[in-house]
Amino acid sequence: MSLLEFARGPAIHASLILLVGGILLRLLGVLLLTRGADLSRPRDAFGNFKGYRTVFSRAWPSDEFTTATRYQTAVAYAFHLATLAVVIGIVPHIEFITSLTGLSWPGLPNWIGVALGTIALASLIALILRRLGKPAVYNSTVEDFITWVIVALPLITGLMAFAHVGPRYETMLALHILSAALLFAYFPFSKLMHAFWFIFSRAQSGLAYAHKGVRI
Repeated sequence: MSLLEFARGPAIHASLILLVGGILLRLLGVLLLTRGADLSRPRDAFGNFKGYRTVFSRAWPSDEFTTATRYQTAVAYAFHLATLAVVIGIVPHIEFITSLTGLSWPGLPNWIGVALGTIALASLIALILRRLGKPAVYNSTVEDFITWVIVALPLITGLMAFAHVGPRYETMLALHILSAALLFAYFPFSKLMHAFWFIFSRAQSGLAYAHKGVRI
């Protein structure tokens, strides 16, 4: 079995099992957490409903913090949106998703995919440099550094494979797939789970605010 066959076969499929199984397991653990009795009625009769609005309303900083967080917020959005577009918009990725689910949709032109991949990698590097430049503000840990590397590898190897830079194309493609497999396997057991946790944390904050009569 060649490296590319291993990457396309056992490696990527095992990592997808870990990804889906790990996410479901961790979400189930949160949903099964015991919750104490609600002893105080929200001051707003619709407090519980409005509490869940925070999942969306807190997607952008409050006006008081906009200036201080403008750079961080804009670059973070650029990274997340560009990465998402690359994951679901590049033709080879769509073909892979189609092979798993049967779903398909038109892909982006190659030049747009390369531009989005470059934006995603550049914005990730910008976020890393900002964290390194302000250690007292962000208090980055070893796990953060490991996560940055694991997230950056698929972007780097994907761009290199497309540009035919580095080892022969088949080897570079195998490294790209293996780096994606590593990301999939790592995802459920890392801070990357914030892709799901933010829903629970914002909703919980909204419910707590509603009990205090805070305008949400």
